[in-house]
Amino acid sequence: MEGPIAQIGGGLGSLTGQFFKVSGNRMKLLIAAGAAGGIAATFNAPIAGVMFATEIVLLGNFELTSFGVIVISSGIATVISRIYYGSNPAFIVPQYELEGLLETPLYLIMGLFIGPVAVLYTKFFYKVKDRFESANINPYLKPVVGAFMVGVIGIFLPQTMGDGYEYIEGALKGNMVFSIMFLLIFLKILATSITLGSGGAGGVFAPALFIGAMTGGAFGIVVNYLFPGYTSSPGAYAMVGVGSFLAAVTHAPLTGMFLLFEMTGNYKIIIPTMFATTIGTFVAHRLFSESIDTFELSKRGINIHAGREVTLLSSIKVRDVMRRDFTPVRDKVNLKEFLELVINGGGGFYYPVVDSNGDMLGIISLQDMRRVLFEDYIKEIVTVGELATEDVLVLTPEDNLTTAMKNFALMDIEEIPVVAPDNHKKVIGMLRRGDVIAIYNREILRKHSI
Repeated sequence: MEGPIAQIGGGLGSLTGQFFKVSGNRMKLLIAAGAAGGIAATFNAPIAGVMFATEIVLLGNFELTSFGVIVISSGIATVISRIYYGSNPAFIVPQYELEGLLETPLYLIMGLFIGPVAVLYTKFFYKVKDRFESANINPYLKPVVGAFMVGVIGIFLPQTMGDGYEYIEGALKGNMVFSIMFLLIFLKILATSITLGSGGAGGVFAPALFIGAMTGGAFGIVVNYLFPGYTSSPGAYAMVGVGSFLAAVTHAPLTGMFLLFEMTGNYKIIIPTMFATTIGTFVAHRLFSESIDTFELSKRGINIHAGREVTLLSSIKVRDVMRRDFTPVRDKVNLKEFLELVINGGGGFYYPVVDSNGDMLGIISLQDMRRVLFEDYIKEIVTVGELATEDVLVLTPEDNLTTAMKNFALMDIEEIPVVAPDNHKKVIGMLRRGDVIAIYNREILRKHSI
């Protein structure tokens, strides 16, 4: 229910924004506030709700105004939830704490294991989802097939069924054996991937808590066996595993830390959680740059990690900014005639050089003319085609302005020819760096005025 409640909360925020016809930035804020309220109320974790909205929905874009709205939403949702369900932590567990300084490196090592398991979960989840989407099966039968496969898994290990909170609490109390927990790590990944990939109902949030508890608990049993006098019980490692795995799979370390603290009410374990969470998230991000929440968008070509400037420029096409009133120059024209053309108002500093068929052979700029500017006899002998740069970087009308700015920076030039998509020799316009900057400034002012 955790994944859907975040979507429901975000959906309510979106509906509110649509009803009042707010701007895009305020719409995003309302969605984040709704998601924060949903997570906070479900887990009885107001701080984690705020962190979830800030790190996952807003991708860490912190602003004081947005932070205040999210805090209010999370706080009110938690108050209402506590009126009905009380203020008890989600899991009642013993008060674990560090046994000593020598135990600290073990939590860092656990983070090294948490990261790869989180990446495995993310990649396998979308691999199974893609397989179901491409399968030649009636869409209405896919959830049935998925349910059958999960049911077969559940016959042998029923712990994989449902949200698994009962077994998470068992792992946190140290009441599970290594072999079962080790198997459950991979079978829960498999069962969750099949359920959601086939179109079944559920989320990825609760399974992440389950997998984290089993991973941490299994690791805790191993280190407890190897270093019995220096380590806490396996339940402590299971507890840290819950927060660190959630952080690694979502790339949201603060969410993982605070959610674990608020769900267990155990502050003494926060230091090990910080170590494992930080290392786990770092390793997961190094192995795979996308989280389980952003990978789907990345596959569609949506770069949500880009800053506002890149996002804005990516939304504008070259065709909307390019100049169509450019002046092509024949390759047989000598430099003297070319200078007369420029002086008489050719416009611009860069000119595409074309042959008799109108196909581009290269480009010539006023900077290219500096070497022969005061040599009159050379200007009458040398043609534009001989002086033109043949290796030309071009754009198409469907390219966006982010691509254009990268090309401007790459070549350190002020204008780029825009060519037909089906014929890169056919110039249909010129794009100027100054025009791109002007349109960007105009859009920024327009968005701020809304």
